[in-house]
Amino acid sequence: MNLYMDIGLASTYKSNSQKIRMLSESWVYQNGFCPYCGMEYLEHFRNNAPVADFYCPQCAEEYELKSKNGSLNSKISDGAYVKMIERIQAVNNPNFFFLQYAKPSLLVENFFIVPKHFFLPELIEKRKPLAATAQRANWVGCNILLRDIPQNGRIYIVHNGVEQPKAEVMRRFAATLFIADYNLPARGWILDVLHCLNHIEAKNFTLKDIYAYESFLAAKHPQNHYIQAKIRQQLQLLRDKGLLEFCGNGSYKKNF
Repeated sequence: MNLYMDIGLASTYKSNSQKIRMLSESWVYQNGFCPYCGMEYLEHFRNNAPVADFYCPQCAEEYELKSKNGSLNSKISDGAYVKMIERIQAVNNPNFFFLQYAKPSLLVENFFIVPKHFFLPELIEKRKPLAATAQRANWVGCNILLRDIPQNGRIYIVHNGVEQPKAEVMRRFAATLFIADYNLPARGWILDVLHCLNHIEAKNFTLKDIYAYESFLAAKHPQNHYIQAKIRQQLQLLRDKGLLEFCGNGSYKKNF
């Protein structure tokens, strides 16, 4: 895998944003693959397709690409808020590729996929409407809150400038697929508990450790008055799916 984008491909473009879009899409076209089925290449949608940037010709999964120079730890801007909400709730909602590159070398430092089942409406932040005097008056954009996506949902293909083995990428991806079987409210609980587990640094933890996030979960799910019981239910689910190991006496071990 060549981790450098080819600047020569964008020589006919004047806008920096157009150049980066061209370079990043070309890089993914040359180096990307489908983590669902293992297909070794992805196809482009036609220009300006409203749904996504790429699709797998074998399993038809769709992918949208977001590129950024600099950190991908907090948030990244996207298009219209309403369309984004509609898109992530649609039957054919896309998976997202996030590509971080460095200037001026155009080295791809990090490239990861967030599976579509990790996207919930609360991950999409509504921006303030544009001013009435703007060319697109009152248009409302959005941000994707990357900081709120559990680490399990960031599946690296390139991590800190190092290509990851394809088999490991697909294994990590497959380990998350069970989440897609649940409706949005149930999925929200799974992802919120995973998010809390990511904040527990040690591999081994106790119920007391995860109960420390009770107030956080109560604020996210105010309709539920039995937070600790719900936490235990989610831990059992994650254990059944192989992400956790129960060690006895209220102790668990993370397998991720």
